[in-house]
Amino acid sequence: MNSVAENKNITLRQYLEKVLQKTGDSFGRQYRGFFADSRGTAELAMLASPTKDEAEQLKKAVAIMTDDEKNNAERLTDQQVRKIAQDADIDPAVLAIFINGYAIHCKK
Repeated sequence: MNSVAENKNITLRQYLEKVLQKTGDSFGRQYRGFFADSRGTAELAMLASPTKDEAEQLKKAVAIMTDDEKNNAERLTDQQVRKIAQDADIDPAVLAIFINGYAIHCKK
């Protein structure tokens, strides 16, 4: 049984590594396709198998984040996420999905 404290023990960098394990995976692409629709239902499915471009964007963003931002990523505001994405020159939606996925993971 996972407690919140156990899930919080995973760092943002560890979560990134977990997400990156499935980069470009054919099953992941198929999984993402199952959830693709015009309502954005597939957003968190990106974390099941990011594209190579999405993976590179996430690496850039995490690399420039301060220690405080990394240690409290699940509490970042939308404005903070947009600023990090802007500073990293990446798609803010990709970073927002990643940070939201991490926050959900931490709350399990």
